[in-house]
Amino acid sequence: MASSSAAATLSWLHSFGGSPRETTKLSDKRTVIAVVAQKKAKKSRKIILKEDVPDLGSKGQLLDVKPGYFRNYLHPMGKAQMVTPLLLKEMRMEEERIEAEKKRVKEEAQQLALMFQTFGVFKVKRKGGKGKQIFGTVTPQDLVDIIKAQLQRDVDKRIVFLPEIRETGDYIAELKLHPEVSAQIKVYVYAN
Repeated sequence: MASSSAAATLSWLHSFGGSPRETTKLSDKRTVIAVVAQKKAKKSRKIILKEDVPDLGSKGQLLDVKPGYFRNYLHPMGKAQMVTPLLLKEMRMEEERIEAEKKRVKEEAQQLALMFQTFGVFKVKRKGGKGKQIFGTVTPQDLVDIIKAQLQRDVDKRIVFLPEIRETGDYIAELKLHPEVSAQIKVYVYAN
């Protein structure tokens, strides 16, 4: 019985590249165990970030990270969670909702730009000096006040870009309504 187990061990060891001489020196009472080194499997976890993490990614991003990093840092700090099929479905629905909202905002900005461009000229009255000179300059806040008075529309002064206006005359102002949509309006400055 011992010789049959030794022969089986010998053939098994030989299949892994072991030499038969190493096993013949062992006594029949010992069993031979061959340890074959294998490459360590790369493990990773699929996660979704709940907030921005420096040097890793931004909120809502789908990433692969090492299990220890997730288990010891990201999960306890509440910065990430494991990916599940339900979570992926919710993410897709949220992305679709955000895209629809972005499209709606852009269309609204385009309609507003069309309204500003078809309105005509916005007139700004200033106290005059010598010749074409005016006292002070026309500021974005002045234009916002005029738009509010004439069109009953609230416009943020940070989106209004005016050239430096120190004289009477016609000017073009730009309203940056959306990153992809801007409206150019005509401004007529006159002195009283």
